[in-house]
Amino acid sequence: MALRFEILGRFNRARAAQLILPHYECQTPLFMPVGTQGTIKGLTTHQLEDIGCQIILGNTYHLALRPTSELIDELGGLHKFMNWPRALLTDSGGFQMVSLLHLADITEKGVTFQSPVDGKPMLLTPEESIQIQNRIGADIIMALDDVVKTTITGPRIEEAMYRTLRWIDRCIAAHKRPHEQNLFGIVQGGLDPVLRDICVRGLVERNLPGYAIGGLAGGEDKDSFWRVVAQCTAALPEHKPRYVMGVGYPLDIVVCSALGADMYDCVYPTRTARFGTALVPEGVLKLKHKAMEDDMRPIDPTCDCMVCKTYTRAYIHCLVTKDAMGSQLLSYHNLYYMMKLSRDLHSSIVEGRFPEFVCQFLQKMFPQGDVPEWVCNAMEVAGIDISSCCAPFSSIPNKVEDTQNQEVKQ
Repeated sequence: MALRFEILGRFNRARAAQLILPHYECQTPLFMPVGTQGTIKGLTTHQLEDIGCQIILGNTYHLALRPTSELIDELGGLHKFMNWPRALLTDSGGFQMVSLLHLADITEKGVTFQSPVDGKPMLLTPEESIQIQNRIGADIIMALDDVVKTTITGPRIEEAMYRTLRWIDRCIAAHKRPHEQNLFGIVQGGLDPVLRDICVRGLVERNLPGYAIGGLAGGEDKDSFWRVVAQCTAALPEHKPRYVMGVGYPLDIVVCSALGADMYDCVYPTRTARFGTALVPEGVLKLKHKAMEDDMRPIDPTCDCMVCKTYTRAYIHCLVTKDAMGSQLLSYHNLYYMMKLSRDLHSSIVEGRFPEFVCQFLQKMFPQGDVPEWVCNAMEVAGIDISSCCAPFSSIPNKVEDTQNQEVKQ
């Protein structure tokens, strides 16, 4: 295995660790921004280093189409190609089964996509996915899994889970660089606890370097979301990293960390930036609103990022509707926020003040004490007393939108 995972501190299920990869020594919990084609839109790799980014994601499916994995390999791998000295993770291409379902046909052999570039069919098998990722050269590579939305019910969920287990063996057999790249398996099974348990046990038997919890953040209710995370983290090995795929809302990351997860990724911080939205401790700040046009405060007065030190809300408001610089500045700020959240989670666990950190986080986000009931339930399982920041349960429905945090009222 090309990684070392050393737990440095814990509080009940939550843990802070050092994850040593071939290209970087990372501190967990950590958030990984998504750079689909070898770039985080609008930011340089030097800027990403400045804000403390540890791992960047690349997308196997899109990189295989353009510029092709063969070219990346010829040019020395994705690290060299994009001038990124720290860690990289590539997904398997499997998520496109969901996002490009109208272009995909799934069989036991693999997934046939209609290329969005030229319309030609492209077969992605477990073997081909691993070969592409071996050429790209990321520190962590993901097994090809059969991905199904959690909102789907019926026999398709069970079919996908068992296919994921069959495909992991094909991925392991195809993996030619196990001493340089770490192959993670992905737990599937929808919202069915029995199927999730079967998948966890099957993957753990393969003794992989790390494990991901897949198939979430796809529209399921929040109560189901946290329960699947809690079930999987409790059953996965204590001495291996645990990665919850597609999770990027700050509240979700705090909850999942309390439940014992270590790694997260999502396009949310950068995508919401392109729509003029900034992440702040109180929730989100909509810079497009007219109230921002003469507001001379920084985005977040408590933030030490370059954007908050240099620019006003009024200036960014002027840019977000007219100039690409606006989304670049907000992307920088939002990723700085996510990196600081990761560091704060790590240090609060190591220093033995994790419950206090969670309460302070929730108090800022829910000053009226209207913490969603699903969060309260999850914290009870995590063994964290948040009664000091909770009013009696509000009637907030458990919808996925609730974790996009309240808009800050001006």
